[in-house]
Amino acid sequence: MYNIATLNKISHEGTCLLGPNYQLIDDVAQADGVLVRSADMHSMEFPPQLVAIARAGAGVNNIPVDRCAEEGIVVFNTPGANANAVKELVLGALILASRNLAPALSWTSQLRETCSELGISKSVEKGKSKFAGCEIYGKTLGVIGLGAIGAQVANAAEELGMKVIGYDPYITVHAAHILSNSIPVTGNLDAMLPQCDYLSIHVPAMESTNKMINADKIALMKDGVIFLNFSRDKLVDETAMLAALESGKVAKYVSDFPNDTTLGKPGVICTPHLGASTQEAEDNCAVMAVHQLKDYIENLNITNSVNFPSCSLGPRKSKARIGVMNRNIPKMINKITNIFADLDINISDMINRSKGDYAYTLIDVDSTFDESAVRKALEFDGIIAVRIV
Repeated sequence: MYNIATLNKISHEGTCLLGPNYQLIDDVAQADGVLVRSADMHSMEFPPQLVAIARAGAGVNNIPVDRCAEEGIVVFNTPGANANAVKELVLGALILASRNLAPALSWTSQLRETCSELGISKSVEKGKSKFAGCEIYGKTLGVIGLGAIGAQVANAAEELGMKVIGYDPYITVHAAHILSNSIPVTGNLDAMLPQCDYLSIHVPAMESTNKMINADKIALMKDGVIFLNFSRDKLVDETAMLAALESGKVAKYVSDFPNDTTLGKPGVICTPHLGASTQEAEDNCAVMAVHQLKDYIENLNITNSVNFPSCSLGPRKSKARIGVMNRNIPKMINKITNIFADLDINISDMINRSKGDYAYTLIDVDSTFDESAVRKALEFDGIIAVRIV
């Protein structure tokens, strides 16, 4: 029986897939695996039996990813599971900002109290010109980052009649297949920025992308641009963005991340982190997270991990499967396979993958062996953890 701690409400569409060999608990100290959404795990101590944390969402800034790697804990996320939800919100924000819907709705909501002797209908006709906007059809949208969400945003905007330019110097083969073949992709952000009436950013929040949209980048943008941020507020130097709003360089800044810097400032439209807040997205994320967690616990396969490489031998059919986590340093594979040879254990199948500082080896064996002997032999410098199923 495996104990799975749920630190937030996780959709039943996902948890119902766990099956009879799993039970849901609240205490991480007793957990073999964790399902989490937004709970902050940085101050938590992890028990020795914890092998995996699955985040039902894309961002993992609430999880101590590096510490987990050092402790041999695989951290999964669910890229693309909420892509449609975010895409639809971005499209709504495009129209919201272009047609001045936010101030128009605010004005209309107070109309009964402010219309005086004119009456509502006449006040509407007199005041509506203040909210005249523009159409997005024929305008140019620049999409910064063409992952699962960015590619969907780009395709949908093109279908609405916009001209779309994509920026992604590291576009994956999968994303390239998803993206419309009529959308040009550039690796030069500086060249793209002056061409766009609208910009939407869709890149992960990490040290290298922190404040990637700064005063220098804003200066390159077209005057009156509308900037949409449904990824993370840290991607934008928001002090520089407010200065650009004040000068008129940027017409509107739409952010899904209200904070002390931006909330209530002129030209800023904030939504309360609604990107993945649909039932469908929560269901999709939970289902993907559970599938990945189960596949690792039962088969030692890794898919969509943020701290270890993707590595799979499919469903386990051998007598035993061994997963070895190690530092990505020379001669580790030779050392590992030599140990199996020395113990007279025949390897029927094997795969090794690396990612940054870490590597992972999966080994299938069809003969019986002394598990304690294998574990003891694999206790050498560079090995992080060993699992056997």
